[in-house]
Amino acid sequence: MTSPAVDPAAAGTTTPPPPPATPSPARRRISGAVWAALGIVYVVWGSTYLGIRVVVETMPPFLSAGARFVVAGALLAALLAWRHGIGVLKVTRAQLASTAVVGLLLILGGNGLVVLAETSVPSGLAALLIAVVPAWVVVLRTAAGERPGLGAYAGVLLGLAGLAILTLPGLSGDVRIAGVLTVIVATVMWSVGSFSSSRLPMPKNPFATSAYEMVVGGLGCLALGLVRGEQRGLDVTAFSARSWTALAYLVLFGSLLAFTAYAWLLHTAPLSLVATYAYVNPVVAVALGALLLDEAVTWPIALGGAIVVAGVCLIVSTERRSEASPESSPESPESRPEIRSEHTERRN
Repeated sequence: MTSPAVDPAAAGTTTPPPPPATPSPARRRISGAVWAALGIVYVVWGSTYLGIRVVVETMPPFLSAGARFVVAGALLAALLAWRHGIGVLKVTRAQLASTAVVGLLLILGGNGLVVLAETSVPSGLAALLIAVVPAWVVVLRTAAGERPGLGAYAGVLLGLAGLAILTLPGLSGDVRIAGVLTVIVATVMWSVGSFSSSRLPMPKNPFATSAYEMVVGGLGCLALGLVRGEQRGLDVTAFSARSWTALAYLVLFGSLLAFTAYAWLLHTAPLSLVATYAYVNPVVAVALGALLLDEAVTWPIALGGAIVVAGVCLIVSTERRSEASPESSPESPESRPEIRSEHTERRN
């Protein structure tokens, strides 16, 4: 979906602001470390959809999602306190309230609903549906009075056309339409959370922000899981070893390693390069789902997915031109990483 185009199935966190502008960022030398970090974001965040699908084979959706993010957020907070002192976690009431709102939108609304949907929707199809998040962000930016550009609007139309093909009853195979609609609601929630995160008072340290969002959002997932009665008849011994392994993978790799790599990239690499994960992740997710879970890739899924990815590419390329424009400053909407696709946590 995590959110800013962080996959809702992946990180589930607020994107740190980009660093101050430097001369000729497009000519910046791309180091091996940058490519390695980008590879981590490509593969790990793309694989989180597969991980979620394996988790919900034997684990309840919201309780497992809540456990994932509470543990990941607590680990991140502990690491921050160990490296920088407990003061790095200090926040004002306004900042705490903002992170709580955004965390609930991203983690509970975005990622939590994706986890629920993957009990009936293949991981590859979920990833393709979530890929439309950048289009929703463009719509929200337009509603806020911004003008992302004709290319972005064309990308939105392409994305929605692909989404229509993916959601037409009967075309995407034996998939419950309720699950598909749940993913779409998740993308809207993730987009609202991503859009709001850059307009609310947040902690100065982006990792502290992420820790608070994951913990609050995770607690929200746990609470909703209890309300749904997921604890009734719960038998932990019935959880399979592969579900436990997948959950550990999502905590350590999806929520910690990949997000750390992503945050580092935002401060090191051109945003236009970092944003390419938005259309690489769905391809990785579809490939892994087909190879490891034998998920069918029907022609409507292939066609609709290709159209969605093409729309995302168009939006990203428009953002790239805005980034390269001399009129774009580090504080302008065009230069902020607001085209997440869950964190993501997912982003996915």
